[in-house]
Amino acid sequence: MPAQRVLLFTRTTGFRHRSIPAAVTAFRELAAELGLDAVATEDPAEFTAETLADCRTVVFLSTTGEVLTEDSRQALEGHLASGGGFLGVHSAAGTEYDWPFYGGLVGARFRSHPESQPAILTVEDRAHPATAHLPERWPWTDEWYDFRTDPRPGVRVLLSVDEGGYRGGGMGAGHPLAWCHHYGGGRSFYTALGHHSAAYTDPDFRRHLLGALRWTCGDRTSRDEELDYCRT
Repeated sequence: MPAQRVLLFTRTTGFRHRSIPAAVTAFRELAAELGLDAVATEDPAEFTAETLADCRTVVFLSTTGEVLTEDSRQALEGHLASGGGFLGVHSAAGTEYDWPFYGGLVGARFRSHPESQPAILTVEDRAHPATAHLPERWPWTDEWYDFRTDPRPGVRVLLSVDEGGYRGGGMGAGHPLAWCHHYGGGRSFYTALGHHSAAYTDPDFRRHLLGALRWTCGDRTSRDEELDYCRT
């Protein structure tokens, strides 16, 4: 019987987002839509081969800083190697800076951001379940993350932001904000959105997260067209 759990990991050793409780509530509800249980923890001891064997996807939900032990790092690598999923939300990109595997898994590492402000997202790819419902130009308000490197070409970028529409952008044209790829034997999705608590009650953003969760939770033994979608 396939695993029926999603692990929500919310540990922070740096800045802590006030949106985490709202995000946990949203993910519990979204997981339930997929027939899955969502379990939230801040304990890295929960990362073992045994506990992760029962998880379809591990969600790093606005984590910051160094949050795992060496043993839990190995368990997460094993989870991906067995075909498991990873979903990073917002400051998941500001996590585990000294672990190269995690940098590859999340796709790019957070560098900085200007103040939260409205801007226009460009939906670069509407074939993925996380973006299929969105208009080609999506107005949104968030912290617009700059990254230390552009994750292209190693990932499939789904959303980017028009830096001409806000103040303080530092990555130039085609500034990526959400992407997916296959990594370490499993599926990885990252979205930089989700700073504000109100985002987690917004229907479009919830469908974005639901599509990401559904994709990363795909059957570990299957490689159908949808699961292979984000191969680069």
